[in-house]
Amino acid sequence: MEKPLISLFPEAHQIPEEVRVPYTEQREYLINGKLCEWPGALNPVVSPVCIKQADGTAVPQVIGKTPLMDSATALQILEAAVQAYNMGQGYWPTRSVAERIAHVENFLARMRTVRNEVVNLLMWEIGKTRKDSEKEFDRTCDYIADTIKALKELDRSSAKFTEEQGFMAQIRRVPLGVVLCMGPYNYPLNETFSTLIPALIMGNTVIFKPAKYGVLLIRPLLEAFRDAFPPGVINILYGRGRETVGALMETGKIDAFAFIGTHKGANDLKKLHPKPNRLKAILGLDAKNPAIILPDADLDNAISECITGSLSFNGQRCTALKILFVHKKIVNEFLDRFTEAVKALKAGMPWEPGVSLTPLPEPGKTDYLEGLVKDALAHGARIMNDNGGAVNKTFFYPAVLYPVNPHMRVYYEEQFGPVIPVVPFEHDETPIQYVVNSNYGQQASVFGSSGKVLARYIDAFTNQVGRININTQCQRGPDTFPFNGRKDSAEGTLSVADALRAFSIRTVVATKATDENKQIIASIIRNRESVFLSTDYII
Repeated sequence: MEKPLISLFPEAHQIPEEVRVPYTEQREYLINGKLCEWPGALNPVVSPVCIKQADGTAVPQVIGKTPLMDSATALQILEAAVQAYNMGQGYWPTRSVAERIAHVENFLARMRTVRNEVVNLLMWEIGKTRKDSEKEFDRTCDYIADTIKALKELDRSSAKFTEEQGFMAQIRRVPLGVVLCMGPYNYPLNETFSTLIPALIMGNTVIFKPAKYGVLLIRPLLEAFRDAFPPGVINILYGRGRETVGALMETGKIDAFAFIGTHKGANDLKKLHPKPNRLKAILGLDAKNPAIILPDADLDNAISECITGSLSFNGQRCTALKILFVHKKIVNEFLDRFTEAVKALKAGMPWEPGVSLTPLPEPGKTDYLEGLVKDALAHGARIMNDNGGAVNKTFFYPAVLYPVNPHMRVYYEEQFGPVIPVVPFEHDETPIQYVVNSNYGQQASVFGSSGKVLARYIDAFTNQVGRININTQCQRGPDTFPFNGRKDSAEGTLSVADALRAFSIRTVVATKATDENKQIIASIIRNRESVFLSTDYII
């Protein structure tokens, strides 16, 4: 380690001026196009960054407060979204694609102006490195721009008429209704907006509940949301989910549920909806993505990819590599080189240049990870790296555990943190059966050089996971690729194009292809009497 854990946290005067964030007591929330003041209780925002005191102790930094709304306010917000949609007759769902795109472009322009403020809050609220925080912001902006481009392409392909079996028809995509969007704390901007923006641009009205951690960083965007969209189209709800979201679902007025979190949380909320057949769910859930390192793998590449895959943002990613199966022929060399690579990672504060390992935002997370490690040790594992599992307040130094077996919790549980279980194997059937029998089915990575062996893994996994990565870590991007999962890992598919489809439904206007009907349709189009029936071509 570059510095002892005891000196990890800074004194107040050591924090660079350009990354400091002011204490913010936020009471504003957005409802029906207005920023209103919340008069009730507030929830403290505690940063994972602790500040070293004169006596040498480190104290968590409270950087602000956010509204703790109640169910009554949640229902008022719901009513604003319901009225704005107005059973599909509202202003927003009846706008043309070009008009909705113009609103989103306006929002994107305003969003870009608050980049530094949002990036700093990402660092302070969730402990994400400056480099990754900047990447998350920029990638989100790119995602919005790509969504606009994809919708233009989709609309152009829908501008034509189809003739089949004596009928002529135009098929277009239309909104679903009122959408509830809930994102995760690890990507409170990017993954949240990967559902929020497609839902909006397709003509739905939205209730957006920020992630549990990463709440203040939405505040700089409140005015952009207010000014860029018509009243009631986007409404922002704060507070504890059990006190607010449950009340929304119980009304039956939520038409689509976009949620990124645990499968248990998603299931519990879906059960509250009284009309489950009318609720469309788009879910990104748990994962326990394995990496399989075969005896003929390029170890330089495999170790590099597995380090990034298991420890990028401290392993707090659904796409992280959460268990490594390493062939017995190479496991000793792999562990020697892997632990050296872990040792080379810089631990520190999010804004420090070159830092890789940072504090964890979830209260109680270090205790949970310590419990996983103790359980593994009790069942025969060893900590293979120096300082593995060391803790200082909110910081947990990565622990490489070996040999891991099915008796250990970490073999099955999604640790969502810097604990790396390594399982030795001799026969291909061992990792294959692990994936087949797993409750999760998001992704898998396989490292090797034999086409014949890799082909066997590919064919074994195609009906088990949503993506198979050859000689590379599990990941979401590029955003044009489908992002989905099987089993308890997802419901629906997200990508730039897929998300537009996920938050809409195809509607057909059809008539018999007689001369009289053709003349009627032509008149409607020529006189621009319908938003739906149109051959306009968006450039």
